[in-house]
Amino acid sequence: MNAIDIEDVTKRYGDVQALDGLSLSVERGTTLGVFGTNGAGKTTLFKLLVGLNRPDDGTVRVAGLDPADGPAVRERVRYLPEHAGFPPNLTGREILRFHTRMRSVPAEKRAHHVERILHTIGLAEAADRPVSGYSNGMNRRLGLGTALVGDPSVLVLDEPTAGLDPEGIQAFHDIVESLAAETEVTIVFSSHALSEIEQLCDEAVVVADGRVAMQGPVEVLRRATGDEVTVRLTLADADEAQAATATLRDEASAGSVSRTGPRLEVTCRPDSAYDLLTIVQQRHAVDRFEVREPGLEAAFHEAVGTASTTSGPDASPGDAAGGETA
Repeated sequence: MNAIDIEDVTKRYGDVQALDGLSLSVERGTTLGVFGTNGAGKTTLFKLLVGLNRPDDGTVRVAGLDPADGPAVRERVRYLPEHAGFPPNLTGREILRFHTRMRSVPAEKRAHHVERILHTIGLAEAADRPVSGYSNGMNRRLGLGTALVGDPSVLVLDEPTAGLDPEGIQAFHDIVESLAAETEVTIVFSSHALSEIEQLCDEAVVVADGRVAMQGPVEVLRRATGDEVTVRLTLADADEAQAATATLRDEASAGSVSRTGPRLEVTCRPDSAYDLLTIVQQRHAVDRFEVREPGLEAAFHEAVGTASTTSGPDASPGDAAGGETA
């Protein structure tokens, strides 16, 4: 059974075509990553999923319901915006208790329900502290906790880690991974960091110009743009790099080879990467290397028809002395 079914949906705001025949199906229990260019239609899509907006044409079904059916949908579908504020003088426990009353959790189950959520989001020890003393990461996790009250079927998380430090991001990731592994909740996760999509999501969808430009399992999309890896090496100096370039160009298993100063880059099949690294390290002074597998960035740029200008999120760096290929 699908948790989300969207068919040929259009939505306009005056002269702006936000969605233009978008169709999307998501199976129950899937963690779906959504990414696209600014103005691609992601925000409009999320508003449709949670009933904050209605399509001009087409149909939307979430958890088996029309999102326009307000109260019923709000019991099954929860939305966590990028910024969620709370009364600063209340404690985390008090805020969750309030939400259990709002969500009609039976009175005899509320205390246990709150305790379970506090442990899920890692705030059990801070539960009785005023939220004015919470960090950004703790506030974001509390927001997720309020969305979990009543055990919804679908969670819509809009840029939930934006602005967090690495520790806060990892803490939030751990919770999402646990929810995906231990429950049947369907998670729709929006992020501009493609590495997050690769780490957390089963499937990914690229939204561009109000349509689904690409959708599929993350692993399939990662490899859809090619089966080659890129090996990047930093040599001791430019002369050493020039000599290493000549070495690689003599190897049949090496694809394209390019050099900039002491750095060089070579493409090859995954099963050739280790051999090429070994050859270079035996003959030349290598300071550092990394092997990059095909990533979602390449799939994204192919889907939206733009050229990649960044190195991407899928690097696996290593030292010349002890590094490992990805």
